Amino acid sequence: MRTRQAGRRRHLFPLLCAGLAVALPAGPAPLRPAAPAPPSAHGPDHPVAAAATAPSAADLAVRFQALLGQHSVLAADLMRSRIRGDDAFAQAANAALGGNTDAMTSLVGQLFGAATADKFRPMWSDHIVALVAYAGAVAERDTRAKGRARAELVEDEQQLGRFFAGASHGRLPPKVARAAVVMHVNHLTGQADAYAAADYTTADRLYREGYQHTYGLGLTLADALLPAADRATLRAPVWRLRSQLGEVLAEHAVLLEDVNRAAVANTADFDAAGDTINANTRDLAAAIDTLFGASTARRFQSLWASHVELLVEYAAATAAGKPDRRHRAQAELRTFEHDMAAVLAPATGGRVPAADLSAALQEHDRMLLEHADAYAARDYRGAQDLAGRTYEHMFALARGLADGFGATVAARLPHGGAQTGYGGLAGVTEHR
Repeated sequence: MRTRQAGRRRHLFPLLCAGLAVALPAGPAPLRPAAPAPPSAHGPDHPVAAAATAPSAADLAVRFQALLGQHSVLAADLMRSRIRGDDAFAQAANAALGGNTDAMTSLVGQLFGAATADKFRPMWSDHIVALVAYAGAVAERDTRAKGRARAELVEDEQQLGRFFAGASHGRLPPKVARAAVVMHVNHLTGQADAYAAADYTTADRLYREGYQHTYGLGLTLADALLPAADRATLRAPVWRLRSQLGEVLAEHAVLLEDVNRAAVANTADFDAAGDTINANTRDLAAAIDTLFGASTARRFQSLWASHVELLVEYAAATAAGKPDRRHRAQAELRTFEHDMAAVLAPATGGRVPAADLSAALQEHDRMLLEHADAYAARDYRGAQDLAGRTYEHMFALARGLADGFGATVAARLPHGGAQTGYGGLAGVTEHR
């Protein structure tokens, strides 16, 4: 595995040090967020600082986005494990997806009322069952079973579309609601088909698009279903920056864990997973470019690319049983954490000290290293728990950074409607 992986690693990260795609807008260790991270689907919340007050509707809307995005990646991971015939990982992924559904149902109740939540849970659960059935049929090459699962998914699309449109009291047209659900299902079934066909480039592109679509869908639904006074807060510059930074930082964690699983198992999808995490790094760097200029963005991109490479190096060394390489990667990560904090702290105008940022990044790296250890040890439940905690942590980090950058910087974000993410990262990324 060492020889094969070393050759791949030379291909993995060259793009990360290439020129920036200028013109992207912007998008936790205790940076003391004012509201809690998204509710955990894997266990107790990570110990970021507790909220002093109840979260606002806008804070809950970010959590809704986070949970919908997490649903997409967990469902894709479960479908892929069924296709691989990896029953142990499938059980852990299924448990994580069940936890996500519980958290999402609870949040729907907080946002839109208990009656809405009671209707939501069985429809959403049926949707997941049909997705898993589809993946099982793909794995078994059972065309008839695949057709039945597809028919069930179509029925689910219609029901969920009617449900969301009805809950919006006319603000979300039924055709728009159904189209959003159809796109979500198409991303998941498409990535499963591509994965089974060993077309990992397409599978990972749809994996990423699926996450971005469902994350944005959370904002669309919140904007349609919340009362007018609450919807107005969703347009505040700092809130939009929290949401957008949360999306791209959480995606970093998700994609890094995916490429690390491929590094540990030395699987054929390693190169495609590497290309996908490269794309996320470029998006992050371009966001920094829009907020703070090309010079800061170039320094950020160089450091962040090294950070990604060191984390993958650690995972590969763990699988290869090379403790010297593991320790070297850990030591170099400590340097990264200090250097990156020195880049970002001045951008907050001193509102977030470099020491706090360094500690936040160290916590992020610690969880990702432990995730690689757990996966290598085939402790898939432990790995899923760590993945969930890392995902949460990124939203607390995003909030701390957004609040530190301040409303003046956040106001540089483009404006738009809810159905386009208020001019957010995804829309600009399409045109870079």
